[in-house]
Amino acid sequence: MAVMVDAFRQELGKLGWIEGKNIAIEYRFAESKGDRLPELAADLVRLKVDLIVTRATTVTLAAKRATTTIPIVIAAAADPVSAGLVVSLARPGGNVTGLSSLAPDLNTKCLEILKDAVPKLDRVGLLRRPGNIIGQDVQLKDLRPAAQALKVKLEEIETQVDAQSLESAFQTAKQKQVNALMTLAIPTFFAERKRIVELAVKYRLPGIYFQKEFVDEGGLMVYGADFIDLYRRAAVYVDKILKGAKPGDLPVQQATKFEFVINLKAVKHIGLTIPPNVLARADKVIE
Repeated sequence: MAVMVDAFRQELGKLGWIEGKNIAIEYRFAESKGDRLPELAADLVRLKVDLIVTRATTVTLAAKRATTTIPIVIAAAADPVSAGLVVSLARPGGNVTGLSSLAPDLNTKCLEILKDAVPKLDRVGLLRRPGNIIGQDVQLKDLRPAAQALKVKLEEIETQVDAQSLESAFQTAKQKQVNALMTLAIPTFFAERKRIVELAVKYRLPGIYFQKEFVDEGGLMVYGADFIDLYRRAAVYVDKILKGAKPGDLPVQQATKFEFVINLKAVKHIGLTIPPNVLARADKVIE
């Protein structure tokens, strides 16, 4: 997170906004405790800040509930339209705009990479949450037809995110004889990334994930939005709004830069041989 905040500040500096000189930044961190978000948002509103920058859907929802007038810039949210944060990407309306970490065919690309990386892949376990989770349905609409086109059976495994439920989900994946694993790009899976990648190693399941931090925790592969780039682009929105633009008039932009990372340590732990042509496509290979 610190790397992303630094990228945001650096880009602000390039645009002429120097912290401590002509701009003050109030930092608030919930530290993965969602129940703290409403009070943190309310605190910023009480301070009468000129603008609020958020990351992720749940944080932005808390900010939007706290104010309908202070502009809100999303640094990265999966699907701001289905979350009710904006009316549409092209015309957000209201006081919220910013960046979406999803892009058309992102999950489809993940599935394609997984098929290229895992020999004779015919069955993929997909971790998903039960119920109507924000951002989940739009990803499933991409993945289901993509799996059919690639002739891969998609085994959707519903799970909560406590340790016992995740263990059970991996046991189910093994029972269904899946060859590899994916997770939908939703915040609760990101929060439990360490446990998820540990279980993937334990059950020797190759996995592809949606954010670089999974690889940092020992995950096998990541293909997803470049979040540092998204934070830099968020600074551009801040600049425009502080200079008079209305957030409702600034279209929400989707991710345009992506990173494909392979962790060779995880390759060894899982006992997988990744084809050279797949390794050659990676932006970064961790030895």
